[in-house]
Amino acid sequence: MLRLNRRGAMLSAGAFGLTASLAGCGLHDRALMAADSQPESYPTVAALRFFANELANLTGGSLKVDVYPSEQLGSQNDTLELAQLGGIDFVRINSAPLNVLIPETLVPSLPFLFRSIAHMRAAMDGDPGRQILASLERHGLIGLAFYESGARSIYTVDRRIREPADMAGLKIRVQTSDLFVAMIEAMGGNATPMAYGEVYQGMVQGVIDGAENNFPSYESSRHFEVAPVYSLTRHVMAPEILAMSKRSWDRLSPGEQQAVRSAAQASVPFMREIWDRQVIEARRIVTDAGVDIVEDVDRAAFSDRMQPVWNAFADTPVLRRLVDDIRGMEQGDA
Repeated sequence: MLRLNRRGAMLSAGAFGLTASLAGCGLHDRALMAADSQPESYPTVAALRFFANELANLTGGSLKVDVYPSEQLGSQNDTLELAQLGGIDFVRINSAPLNVLIPETLVPSLPFLFRSIAHMRAAMDGDPGRQILASLERHGLIGLAFYESGARSIYTVDRRIREPADMAGLKIRVQTSDLFVAMIEAMGGNATPMAYGEVYQGMVQGVIDGAENNFPSYESSRHFEVAPVYSLTRHVMAPEILAMSKRSWDRLSPGEQQAVRSAAQASVPFMREIWDRQVIEARRIVTDAGVDIVEDVDRAAFSDRMQPVWNAFADTPVLRRLVDDIRGMEQGDA
């Protein structure tokens, strides 16, 4: 179990205080809590609301879910800890906070693992995805579904990226993640871990030369205003994860558990449709603003540099088998 920080401990106490105030009440006597760090308008939040409605319909209203977006119940790490402890019933999180805790969740984050979004979706909908979701249970979570997070690409202040040589000398902001640091270094750049809220000013001041993210985040953060060159490296296509607290799960009947799984799966195509529309709209907005979108990226040249990264992070037989299964899939080449 993740170690609670002070804020997480306070949030946990508050969550359990709420549960205690409902002494004697079961899950059916209160609304279940679902947490998301993204704002109200984000596709994952819309998907959680769809999931809540679907679950209410499937259970005749006996299971109700209240959705708390915008980190109302804490950061991703906080809500992950609370879900493990049973203080929150559902959590939608990025796979990054799970990577150290659950090695299997690291596999979809490996750079240049997926050939396309279609390949990623086929893998996560198939046996590799089911194995990854199942791995959450031993850590107090029930993996329910994968949500979309799109393809991440490099954007820079003034340099087009077509091949590894173009990355030389560039300071590229990354998440605080050993994997992402290793990835950027392997691509030929200089990785600079930095808080997301500092990226815009970091590019203005020349502290960094660029960053990496998907189209919706690139547009909504306004990073395109100071980094107007977006090169389609599509280096990572890691999905998000919807999970349920195992403590809450164990209090449901088998029929209710099946309803939860069915509602979660029904929310996936709904979320993907919204996400795809948002990607198209975000790309239109930045294109209209004059962003130079570099299409002719030699992804094979970057991919050829990733074997040491895969060896370092997919370093057990279980993880290597997952990687091989995903790479060997014939589906999802579109």
